[in-house]
Amino acid sequence: LKEILDNSVDEFRMGFGKPIEITIENGFVSVRDYGRGIPFKKMLDSVSIMNTSGKFEESKAFNKSVGLNGVGAKAVNALSSPFIIKSVRDDQAYSAKFDAGKLIEEREPHPSTEHSGTLIQFRPDNDKKIFGNYAFREEYIENMLRNYAYLNTGLAILYNGKKFFSKNGLSDLLNEKLTSDNLYPIVHLKGADIEIAFTHADQSGEDFYSYVNGQYTSQGGTHQSAYREALARTIKEFYNKNFEMSDVRSGIIAAIAINIENPIFESQTKIKLGSKDMSENGVTVTKFVGDFVKKEVDNYLHKNAETAEILQRKIAESEKERKAISDIQKKSRNIIKKASLHNSKLRDCRVHYNSQHALADSTMIFITEGDSASGSITKSRNVSTQAVFSLKGKPINSFKESKSRVYTNEEFNLLRAALNVEDGIENLRYNKVIIATDADDDGMHIRLLLVTMFLLHFPDIISHDHLYILQTPLFRVRNKKETLYCYSEEEQKEAIEKLKPNPEITRFKGLGEISPDEFKDFIDVVKMRLDPVKIKKDDSVKEMIKFYMGDNTPTRQEFIIKNLRVEEDAV
Repeated sequence: LKEILDNSVDEFRMGFGKPIEITIENGFVSVRDYGRGIPFKKMLDSVSIMNTSGKFEESKAFNKSVGLNGVGAKAVNALSSPFIIKSVRDDQAYSAKFDAGKLIEEREPHPSTEHSGTLIQFRPDNDKKIFGNYAFREEYIENMLRNYAYLNTGLAILYNGKKFFSKNGLSDLLNEKLTSDNLYPIVHLKGADIEIAFTHADQSGEDFYSYVNGQYTSQGGTHQSAYREALARTIKEFYNKNFEMSDVRSGIIAAIAINIENPIFESQTKIKLGSKDMSENGVTVTKFVGDFVKKEVDNYLHKNAETAEILQRKIAESEKERKAISDIQKKSRNIIKKASLHNSKLRDCRVHYNSQHALADSTMIFITEGDSASGSITKSRNVSTQAVFSLKGKPINSFKESKSRVYTNEEFNLLRAALNVEDGIENLRYNKVIIATDADDDGMHIRLLLVTMFLLHFPDIISHDHLYILQTPLFRVRNKKETLYCYSEEEQKEAIEKLKPNPEITRFKGLGEISPDEFKDFIDVVKMRLDPVKIKKDDSVKEMIKFYMGDNTPTRQEFIIKNLRVEEDAV
């Protein structure tokens, strides 16, 4: 879907076709744009012959596109049955149908009253030989479409009737990503081939989002590194004070989007920019970004004294807090160094997210409770991409304990070392951080303690969509012919009805009761059920944590009693 959509977005970026319509129904995908349509002479080659493109090669502007390398549409075609393409231009239409990359039907150009543009329809791997039991996941698609909207102001994407549109670009993006109120209005600056936005919030850590030619580079790259350094340096120089860079960046949430000629990414997934030069004239990305940030941010702070004053206060508070816990952090770093050499709680995988391996996006770590649960997962996992971290017991309550207690807690530091997030998430070792606990009271409590820890100490793991909860089955219902796993009592009732008259029913009390052979299905990349952990600004994170994890036991007890739901027919 993304490979096809990139080409339609590139047409919009050239100034043609504001709406893009996407429908997905029963695994069948349709993408219709209203650009100029692929030139008829190039249409078949653009989706079937490697290293060819349907783009208008005479236009230099297409050098700043995402889908230019001539691979994506061919891959979609080769892996789809059917793959249908239709181009409408100059009051004529031309269409073709493929099956697994082979042309099986073609309709020559003929008169048409349709709007110009391109229509591509496909069903991935209809014979199940390649992808198996695949599914399109709503949360991934909608997140991707939001990013396209933020980076292409004025573009309207209609997906199954839902509209994605942004009027204010990166400013809208930061407003959605903020998990607490910003301390000053979002600074939003634009120039030729560059757009930046930033603000500070009452939180720790730093949160950067970066884009190249409308493509979200989730692992950053040369442009994000240049922006991160230039922004902190410019702010520090503005006040002419010897601030630590980490104090300037503490609590920052920022985004950058640049357009670059012939971008070089570190993989076909295009999630990390490797280009060092902006264009053929040799201007480096670092200099281009640095010069823009230095000039525009410095000008903005001179013109907006109130924002400059608030920002300086935030930096001073971060400096004060850092100095107060510096000794604690030194002890913490020593623990992490030792943990990195031999982390007894970690069963690592071979591939990591911060590598350039083709499977980097597939990496995940399961955080489990106790040896029995971790034992089942460890025996059934994919050792290439799935790691396991075993908790000794209930983790520390990060909200109630002092920072001194938290930062010197061995288990906290072992987990931090496993994730490799001592200096932020740029070198995070796993794409998905998955909490895998029992579905009983103790498991739920451990889940709450872990989510609290991430909210307070690693919020950017959540805001960058890396934290998940693993759903595990509550029941197994089977007869001699079939076995069904049920994740709720509703599913259990349906399974009993399906396998009647007298199926065998097993209630799983914990992960340790599930055999490794059975567990394989529950952590299979396709079959696995995950709930993403998400936070928004209006979630009032601090108040929420205080209510659920603080010392207000009577208030919380009263709330639970009022909202308690009793299952009358529980098995």
